Amino acid sequence: MSEPHVLSRLPLLRFLFRLRNLRRLRLRDIGVSLLQSEVKQEHQSFSLSLFSRIFSLIIMETKKKQGLNIEGYPIEGLSIAGHETCIILPSFNLAFDIGKCPQRAISQQFLFISHGHMDHIGGLPMYVATRGLYRMAPPTIIIPKVIKENVEKIFEAHRAMDQSELKHTLIGLDIGEEFYLRKDLKVKAFKTCHVIPSQGYIVYSVKQKLKPEYVGLQGEEIKKLKFSGVEITNTTTSPEVAFTGDTTSDFILDPHNLDALKAKILIMEARRSSTYVENTMSVENARDYGHTHLSEIISHAERFENKAIVLIHFSARYHLDVIEKAVAALRAPLAGRVFALTEGF
Repeated sequence: MSEPHVLSRLPLLRFLFRLRNLRRLRLRDIGVSLLQSEVKQEHQSFSLSLFSRIFSLIIMETKKKQGLNIEGYPIEGLSIAGHETCIILPSFNLAFDIGKCPQRAISQQFLFISHGHMDHIGGLPMYVATRGLYRMAPPTIIIPKVIKENVEKIFEAHRAMDQSELKHTLIGLDIGEEFYLRKDLKVKAFKTCHVIPSQGYIVYSVKQKLKPEYVGLQGEEIKKLKFSGVEITNTTTSPEVAFTGDTTSDFILDPHNLDALKAKILIMEARRSSTYVENTMSVENARDYGHTHLSEIISHAERFENKAIVLIHFSARYHLDVIEKAVAALRAPLAGRVFALTEGF
């Protein structure tokens, strides 16, 4: 006899898939949870008590995630200096840099690469290959124009080795050039300063606003003007999110980069920022390697108009509590609006 209250397999699985989408859990996480429960599927059903156990495991797994939600934008990914950097913005269906190709990045249609160091671009062939394996649409990859030829050679080598198509669209974007994700969203490349060619990216929202002289007109009048070829709107843009990749603090002083400092969210590196507390790396050391020291961010604090600054690219040698203490010690005007992405620490 089965228990009086049971959930058939199909409704339960449907529920798990819905919960997975809501919580952005990986399928592997759910699978592992099920296996750990040592399920005995008698009479094609699950008991209510087993369902409770699985539900608890999923909630526990969700709480482990260290992603952020800032200004209405979920920010996920990993950034460990010298190991891997991949920042995922699901709201825009994009990732900045690919690192070793973390699983959550695969579902993003657009990928923006800041520079050619392995910890930022190493997982590129895997990203394309895995999307192909899952029969997803070929991705669009935006890279600095200066490295486009070399990236094409990487794909040619992998095609020759495993006889796969590796379908994708590769676009070389120069500093100052723009790429539209969709009609109301565009990305612009801006100059950063690293030891090899590099660039950051700014995501802008794009809106059409009725020109002042037409405000107050009836709908039919506006429609007639539009059909007659009159331009009735102005295009307005607003910087939403900026990503620097690896860079020295010189990008802060560049007058062409003001929008990066005005974006709602600035995602930037603070190389070994926790050493600001331990004082084991000087500003000169950080600059020599093309990175930014936390003390430089503090020095330029008045220049940041961002509502939030997300620090990434911490050294793997530091424990989570050291990073958290460094961020918590920040004073006005940075206090309360600086966050650290610490998944993996």
